[in-house]
Parts: sequence; structure tokens; C-alpha cells
Amino acid sequence: MSLYFVRHQHAAETCPAKNPEMGQMLIQHVNRKNARKFGVEILGDAVLDGQHTFVLIVEAEDQQHVEQFMQPFAMAGSVEIHPASTCEAVVERQGCDPVPA
Repeated sequence: MSLYFVRHQHAAETCPAKNPEMGQMLIQHVNRKNARKFGVEILGDAVLDGQHTFVLIVEAEDQQHVEQFMQPFAMAGSVEIHPASTCEAVVERQGCDPVPA
């Protein structure tokens, strides 16, 4: 399993949380049990207050699994998916350079 940092942003005027039905659908989608159906393990999530930005730290077999999981968010705004490492892993390899594929 690989670690990924995910960022979704949308415009204030299209904020999905303003629509109760859309908000409930998104809550059900980011449920850990549902995420596992996509091969994604959610380790943490947060919404940056006032910034219309949702971030996740997830594990998945590959980035394609994360992309598929994030499809509903891509319909509402931008989605960025970045390979990531734990602090411990970076210290062990003695630097922040990406792991060779």
C-alpha cells in the first residue's frame, strides 16, 4: 500500500455542503467502509475552515484507486493527488526526494 495526500477544492458558490442531499451523499462516500470498496483506506480527513478545501491522507495500492474514489469530488471542483511518505520513512531514507518507481 502506498500513501497519498489528496486535496479537493471548490468554489464558495458551489459548496456541496450547502446542499443537504449532496452533503449526505458525500458523507456516505467518505465513510471508511465505503472507501475500502474502492481499495482506499482513509487515515485522516479535514476541511480547512473558510477555504472550501477538503484534504485526505489515504493508503491505496496505486493512484488509480484514489482517482476512482475521488470522482464525485472531481465533479464539484479540483482534485489533486500526491504520492506521500510518513515523516519516519523520509528520515530513514535521509531526505524528502521521491521514492523511485
